[in-house]
Amino acid sequence: MVGFDGDDTLWHNESIFAATHERFRTLIERYEPGVDLDARLLATERRNIALFGYGVKGYALSLIETAIDCTDQRIGAADIATIVGWAKDMLAHPVELLDGVAETIERLAGGFRLALITKGDFFHQESKIARSGLADHFERIEIVAEKAPATYRSVLQRADVSPAAFLMVGNSLRSDVLPVLDIGGRAVHIPYHVTWEHERVADHDLDRRAYRCLGDIRDLPALLDG
Repeated sequence: MVGFDGDDTLWHNESIFAATHERFRTLIERYEPGVDLDARLLATERRNIALFGYGVKGYALSLIETAIDCTDQRIGAADIATIVGWAKDMLAHPVELLDGVAETIERLAGGFRLALITKGDFFHQESKIARSGLADHFERIEIVAEKAPATYRSVLQRADVSPAAFLMVGNSLRSDVLPVLDIGGRAVHIPYHVTWEHERVADHDLDRRAYRCLGDIRDLPALLDG
């Protein structure tokens, strides 16, 4: 079985967050020029993941909390409403597939059992999967709260697939590669041009870790056929 991540592996996601982040920076600079916004927002997001999970809704709440904190509660209701509007725009953003995804998934579906394993807000992920036009190519679709070794074990048990017979494809070393290697599976890393700081891993965490890295999903069929 070949598993695929969704966000930033099959369709664009982090670039949408990055654009909103820059709008947020401009807004907060009006109240507090020079504030260390990146570090404070990241710390807030990390604290809130356990409460809100991943996705736009939790991100929006973290933006609002950070805005209140960075401005010493001076931020106005109109600007809070602006942040809420950004979140709605993000949720309604068209699903834009990465180059080569549609034809690659269609080709692989003819010879492999495919699974889509994505994390985040269930409702939003379900919507993106439906709008992607890819759903019919996947034997299994799993929307999970977190991607840990136990998560992958559970998914594979439900699919009646051993870890040794599973390969995961994704853009995140932290979520798509390392936990799969931990359970005895294989992984292919296809980096996205923007990486959320929370998903970064230290170089020493990659020592003696065997996985493949590709620059383009269109190179995947040749790798799997080799």
